[in-house]
Amino acid sequence: MKVLKKWKERARHIETEVYAIYLAYKDPRVPWYAKLFAFCVVAYAFSPIDLIPDFIPVLGYLDDLILVPLGVTVALKMIPQPVLAECRQKAATEMSQNKPSFRRAYFVIIGVGLLVTVLVAVLVVRAWQS
Repeated sequence: MKVLKKWKERARHIETEVYAIYLAYKDPRVPWYAKLFAFCVVAYAFSPIDLIPDFIPVLGYLDDLILVPLGVTVALKMIPQPVLAECRQKAATEMSQNKPSFRRAYFVIIGVGLLVTVLVAVLVVRAWQS
């Protein structure tokens, strides 16, 4: 039971860190390359589509257990410390009061995914017709 409790705490901590990264993404003091990477991390963390589908035994959860924390760690290193401290504090406060809504982020992620899918489909059709 202690192991399960520890994993739940770690998951909550990562969720708060991802939210802090999301808040930092919107801050004008964050460099463009950090914003780009932060966007990718947040999009992947909240995306319903995984690199490796969860139904594949062991490997399905590998991306969630390794890629997301690794991306969070790298993104946190790219964000200036004063900005990160403010965003962490704001994220912790908002997460303790109520769960923030990522509805708009979901629509953006799904929209980008659909756009990429359409572009790939168009390229495949054009290549096949040639």
